[in-house]
Amino acid sequence: MTLRDLAARHGLSLGAALTERGLAVPRYRELAATEFSSVTPENAMKWDHLERDRHTRTWARADAIARFAAQHGQELRGHPLVWHDQLPHWLTEGHFTPAELATLLRTHVTTLTRRYAGTVTAWDVVNEPIEDDGSPRRTLWHEALGPDYIAHALTWAHATDPAARLYVNEFNALAEGPKAKGLHDLAASLLDRSIPLHGVGFQCHLLLGQEVPGLARTLNRFADLGLEVAVTELSVRMLPPVTPAKLAAQAATYRAVVEECLAVPACTGLTVWGIGDADSWVPQGSRSRYGTPTLYDDAYRPKPAREAMARALGAAVVTACGRQVRALPIRGRADAPAEYPAVSR
Repeated sequence: MTLRDLAARHGLSLGAALTERGLAVPRYRELAATEFSSVTPENAMKWDHLERDRHTRTWARADAIARFAAQHGQELRGHPLVWHDQLPHWLTEGHFTPAELATLLRTHVTTLTRRYAGTVTAWDVVNEPIEDDGSPRRTLWHEALGPDYIAHALTWAHATDPAARLYVNEFNALAEGPKAKGLHDLAASLLDRSIPLHGVGFQCHLLLGQEVPGLARTLNRFADLGLEVAVTELSVRMLPPVTPAKLAAQAATYRAVVEECLAVPACTGLTVWGIGDADSWVPQGSRSRYGTPTLYDDAYRPKPAREAMARALGAAVVTACGRQVRALPIRGRADAPAEYPAVSR
């Protein structure tokens, strides 16, 4: 069975981040269409890709991914509306007043949500708003507009596309600690003020040997607020050389994340960040010494990680009183030492 079919038995959306460049490769397209029920544009909806020059928006790449999702009956996750990174130079170097920045941000949010209203199922509205110490991240938007830029962005998005599920997305918040607490406090505050927030996304870019004990507990803490939760960006990268032992350890980590998600009824989706190592966001030898983080190798052949995900999705279905329910996770330890002590995005 495909990963997509196995995940559907749990009511789980299984996604992948796609690039328009990758969609030109037949094997990439085949895997993207058959193995996944949801797609996220890896870069095509980011501000520097959409509006490199002011007042000139280029929709072709984002539209291509949206069409692909529609053609294959997949959900489309919009990513991201508001982020402090990957902004066009004209914006970061424009010396705008706070009032002008507020207008620019509102125009950007409403333009995107209006274009893809009825097409995008869920939006990562605000990406990475919390510092590691749990305080608000001091971004261009925070410094100009104050902490309420998050509430404004959620409100603008909801007004333009009230059917879309709206998320805050964050990294390094998988276990209890200052950052997870800061994110939880933010979500609780937004809900207390009746700001339209439907879920929280957890990035899960791991290094080989890094475990995720307590992830289910963290997800449940947010679910207790009445929110959906999702693993929105999953990858497990390693240092060369690639060995069978490292691939087995990578597979164990992928399986552990799936099991943690399945243990939480409010975990509605899981997205792997990329299809194969050939198109990975951490290609070996460029931005990082690490590489080979995905479910498929450079030739798009399945790695042990793909089979481990399939086994986790298959083994977690049990029958009780004639219906399928989620089983508790089987915890496992990656059979390799940690190559780096903390999550690095």
